[in-house]
Amino acid sequence: MRISVSSDVDEPVARSLVAELRDRGHEVVTHGALRPGDDPQWAVCSESAAREVATGASDQAVVCCWTGTGASIAANKVPGVRAALCTDAYTADGARRWNDANVLALSLRLTSEPLLKEILDAWFTAAASEDADDRENVSRIGQLDSNRPAQ
Repeated sequence: MRISVSSDVDEPVARSLVAELRDRGHEVVTHGALRPGDDPQWAVCSESAAREVATGASDQAVVCCWTGTGASIAANKVPGVRAALCTDAYTADGARRWNDANVLALSLRLTSEPLLKEILDAWFTAAASEDADDRENVSRIGQLDSNRPAQ
């Protein structure tokens, strides 16, 4: 799987994330502080990673900033993106299962390396629910994207 990763800070958790994804066999495309010469601002690099998901250039993305909130907000402004800020494995599982999230947002402050692995395990093992109500909700999100004014 091709995964875009962005971080506004080049720090241990962000580097561990990239290494862990590569160790799991994923192709990783970096943005922000993880790519020399790239703009490290969380709004800019999160948007870049999210746009790769929206255009199909990447299958999923992981966006990071200190709290994860800004990265999540920026990613969710890109039509077609369903970013979820996950601080634990249960939330990551639910985001994939019930919300068919395609972008994982992480807090660099709250995520330890062991927790990172638990979140990634949950994220990559969960599959989107086939329940009619869950699919209807995800479809509704797509309709909200369609109703956005052109940017």
